[in-house]
Amino acid sequence: MVADHELLAQLRAGDEAAFVALVTRYQASFLRIARTWVRDLAGAEEVVQKTWLVVLEALPKFEQRSSLRTWMFGILMNVARSHGRSERRTIPMSALVAEELEGDVPAVDPGRFLPEGDRWAGHWSELGAPSPFPSPQGELERGELRAVLASAIASLPPAQQQVVTLCDVEGLTGEEACNIMGISGTHQRVLLHRARARLRGFLEAHFGRSRL
Repeated sequence: MVADHELLAQLRAGDEAAFVALVTRYQASFLRIARTWVRDLAGAEEVVQKTWLVVLEALPKFEQRSSLRTWMFGILMNVARSHGRSERRTIPMSALVAEELEGDVPAVDPGRFLPEGDRWAGHWSELGAPSPFPSPQGELERGELRAVLASAIASLPPAQQQVVTLCDVEGLTGEEACNIMGISGTHQRVLLHRARARLRGFLEAHFGRSRL
């Protein structure tokens, strides 16, 4: 696979095939991230289409202060926010983060850990330990697991959904996610921790029901 910086050089040389390769590489990722802002598929597809147009127009001005991937995802988020404002249903990221960080709510029920005074205080209790998830054996089971995970992620609050999509689904670093979302490293880590805890709870409940 051609590295992003090599694609960038080809793009600036006017290579249309390089742009097709870039779209092929990131189209699915763009759509997943757009869906964290725009719930309906048609609206998310419109956001992605506009993003590619902006990327193409802005490439000559790209100063490479960040990676090409981070830069493009930042454009995507800005286009998605603009779409939300035009539809009068967007909430500023700062407000989303503040709401989701409000209060000192534990990500996991404290009752699942051994209490203070115990030799192993803070470790999982026998009854509170996470249930092991079954490993998918075939394509059908893997497809079911992907669908369950997609549903679980979609159920998260918006900022948590965005940070877990960027970091755990798309594989971006915490720093890249901070730059794209415009949040601090501390907020990114707390949101990601809460998102992962919610997802584990969702999966525990799902697999617990499936074993009944």
